[in-house]
Amino acid sequence: MTDRIEPTVDPTAEPAPAPASKAPPRSALDQLSRIEEKAARIEEKFARYEALFGRVENRLDAAAHRVEEAARSVDAVELSTEVSALKARVEKVPRFGALIVTALVTAVATTLLLVLLLRFAPGLVK
Repeated sequence: MTDRIEPTVDPTAEPAPAPASKAPPRSALDQLSRIEEKAARIEEKFARYEALFGRVENRLDAAAHRVEEAARSVDAVELSTEVSALKARVEKVPRFGALIVTALVTAVATTLLLVLLLRFAPGLVK
């Protein structure tokens, strides 16, 4: 057996009275002023976040501008490299003086070959 005592409930007993509230009931104006204060705090919070988002947007725009400038400079470096390679290829092309010398050597060689051909094989050129 147990020595435990079970509580008993009397069904005819009246219910216990509700605890009395310590604060008097608030008036409608009091509640309205509290609601206005909350709304003002929410508006201030919204304004702070809006300012923060504005600063973040400005920083993001500045960063995007810097990235764009960096990309342009990379393009400029690549373009500079291509121009340098093209310049090196153009510098390998013979200049005007080399072309004149080549033309004179070709003319002299052709004349000599024609004279030799006419002197040693006159029957081929009829």
